[in-house]
Amino acid sequence: MLRDAASPLRQTIRRDARSADRNGSNRMTDGSTLVQAFIILFREGLEALLVIAALAAFLRRANAAERIAPVYMGALAAVVASIVMAWVFATFYDGNHSDLFEAGVMLAAAVLLFYMSGWMFLRQDPKAWQADLNRLAERALGAGTMLSLAGIAFLAVFREGAETILFVHTLAKTANGFDAALLGGLAAATLALVAMFVAMQWLALRLPLRPMFVVTSAFLFFMGLRMVGQAFQELQEQALIPFTTDGVPAFVSEWGLSNGSWEALGTQLAILAVAAAAALVSLRRKAGGATEVREGRPVSAAS
Repeated sequence: MLRDAASPLRQTIRRDARSADRNGSNRMTDGSTLVQAFIILFREGLEALLVIAALAAFLRRANAAERIAPVYMGALAAVVASIVMAWVFATFYDGNHSDLFEAGVMLAAAVLLFYMSGWMFLRQDPKAWQADLNRLAERALGAGTMLSLAGIAFLAVFREGAETILFVHTLAKTANGFDAALLGGLAAATLALVAMFVAMQWLALRLPLRPMFVVTSAFLFFMGLRMVGQAFQELQEQALIPFTTDGVPAFVSEWGLSNGSWEALGTQLAILAVAAAAALVSLRRKAGGATEVREGRPVSAAS
């Protein structure tokens, strides 16, 4: 039997709504509204912000700050698309989001994240960038790569955007509408996310180049694995994939590494094994003297 997949946030909103009904009122306290509005936006926006901040920091370190615009444009387009999808869900699906649609978005985002993770891993050698940084950045960050960056930003925001808007709308209905408490919580969450973004950019500019590339590559890969697990959760909620939990270590789900099922965990471990094997092959080739060949052909390595 599938465990209750509803997030603590959804449960809290529903609990407060039931409590308000029992008390003969459909309103929550201002403090509860502010806190829940903050949690909704901060929790749902955090992963997207971390991905976008990592991409922006990478471009700055690659002397390609002028190419950050597609990343921001992808995120902005996702906000607009999220508003449209939230309206569609509210109008035609009684405010319920589509698990299958969300799973598809997550899997597409995971593919792009894995691609960019590998792309950055292959370019972690500082010599490959610092020998002629501007020339290599111009050639390696071609149209295909920039389209991938914009796509990652779009999907990172879009995968949770519509649901976040629906959460806020539900909270407004169970509280006092879009009052000062709700707007204050959203504003506080926005400020917290912006502060985290600025801090990440400041730190990234002070990290050595190789660790910056390796850390960013590992982070994007981890986010890709998380999205695979979340996509499995959506499919399992629709009973399209079995949900087997016997023997799965508790920390796997408690630490957010997977959704606690062998189906999701097994897929994630298989992806991890393939990536580890590919990384070892790449490192062995470099150790065997193929580094010069890769440095001389940055375009083919990126394709």
